[in-house]
Amino acid sequence: MAESPQELPRHVAVIMDGNGRWAARRGLPRTDGHRAGADAARAAAQVCVEWGIPVLTLYAFSTENWKRPAAEVRFLMSNLRSFLRKHRKDFIENNIRLRVIGAPQELPAGVQKELKLTLEATAGCDALLLVLALNYGSHREIAEAARALARKASAGEIDPEQIDEASVEEHLYTAGLPPLDLVIRTGGEMRLSNFLLWQVQYAELYVTETLWPDFDKDEFRKALDEFARRERRWGTVRDEVRATPTHQTGGNGA
Repeated sequence: MAESPQELPRHVAVIMDGNGRWAARRGLPRTDGHRAGADAARAAAQVCVEWGIPVLTLYAFSTENWKRPAAEVRFLMSNLRSFLRKHRKDFIENNIRLRVIGAPQELPAGVQKELKLTLEATAGCDALLLVLALNYGSHREIAEAARALARKASAGEIDPEQIDEASVEEHLYTAGLPPLDLVIRTGGEMRLSNFLLWQVQYAELYVTETLWPDFDKDEFRKALDEFARRERRWGTVRDEVRATPTHQTGGNGA
């Protein structure tokens, strides 16, 4: 097997599912599963740096996750704060820049502090953009974009008739990121869970039964190999894709 896949997505997003089940199968508390999941997240970022994937987005905490037991939420926030503090130096050494999407201003003050410090410390890094979706919900994201456009239209700054898809995208949390190429979901569940619903339009979906803490380099490689085998058509038919170089994913399009 080659050291790295030949066909690489520019932007990979991961729904990191299965921490709790991973712990339960080992007779461990759920908190141990979340710790192991944080280690898997760090490993995934390092793999992206090694293989040259420019953007990795991780679904770290959703708007719905606040509904979990209070003790678990407190641990998740504490774990995130510790993760950022512990690995800030690693991010810099591996040339990883952090970005956050969602509503981080609603997170505990201690988490916000560590996020701010890490964002500032990694601002000059350029090997990988690691995007953490924190307090993120796609419906909320789209609603906020709609409100922002409505305010501009009401103020006469834009013509409502000129609002198009590009206008909406400019007001999403993900503005400026490359198009989403691949969404990986671990843990076997077949749903998107309110994650990047606008951005997923023509992304490839890959679902694996592997639980997130076990999603290692070999498992990542399987997802990327599957991505490379797929023929992406963006709504066209096969022959049209072959005739349009801008839609080819690599090679001669065969």
